[in-house]
Amino acid sequence: MKKTIEEHAERFDDIAAEYDDDETPEYNDCVALVVEHAAPGSDDTVLDLGCGTGAIALALAEDAERVVGRDISEGMMDEARRKAEERGLDNVEFEKGTFREPNIEDEGDIDVVTSNFAMHHLSNDEKREAIGVIADLAPQKIVLGDVMLFASADPDEPFYSPEVDDPATVGVLADAFTDEGYALTAIERVHDQVGVLVAERAVGAADLEGIDADIESGDHES
Repeated sequence: MKKTIEEHAERFDDIAAEYDDDETPEYNDCVALVVEHAAPGSDDTVLDLGCGTGAIALALAEDAERVVGRDISEGMMDEARRKAEERGLDNVEFEKGTFREPNIEDEGDIDVVTSNFAMHHLSNDEKREAIGVIADLAPQKIVLGDVMLFASADPDEPFYSPEVDDPATVGVLADAFTDEGYALTAIERVHDQVGVLVAERAVGAADLEGIDADIESGDHES
C-alpha cells in the first residue's frame, strides 16, 4: 500500500461529497457489471468491501435480505447512509472495516462478497492476504470490479494514479482466487486497465466426499 489506511481515509473523507459527481464511464460500467453478476437472492447476505458512497450496496439491497457495507472513510459512508435513508432502505448497514479486517461478527453467514474500485490501493501481497480473508468468510461468490491490468499500462496515460494506486495484473488476481479454492466464472474487460472478475467457490475433494457420503446414506433428495 503506497499510503497508510489513515491517509487514504482522510483523502476520501475530503472528497466524499463530490465523489459521485466525478465517476468515470469505466467506473459506472463496473458498477453495472458487479451488480449484474452479484445477483443476490432474497435470502442472501452481501458484504460490500470498500463500499464508498454505496453504489453497489444500495443497488443490491433491493434484492438481498441484508447488505453489509464496509469502508475506511466515515465521510464516504455518511453519504451512503444518507442515500439509504432517502431510499427507505432498512436492510443495509455501513460500518468501518478493511479488506484484511472486515469487522464481520457473523462469519459464515456471508453469501456474496462484492468490491468495486477499492482493492487496487493494496500491494499484490496485500491483495492476496485480503482475498484469503474474504475466502475465510466462505461466500459462494466473489465479484471484484477494479483497476486491473489486461495489458501493460501506458506510462504517459495510466488510467490510475501511480502515486496512490497499485493495480495488479488480471493473472495475479486470478491466481489469488484459485489458490483459495475459487474458480473464475467470468472475466469482463471494461478497459485495458479496468475489469470485473467473478469467482465462485469450487467443489473440492472434501465436498465431493461429503456428497458421496450423503448419496450412500440416502440423505439426499431424488
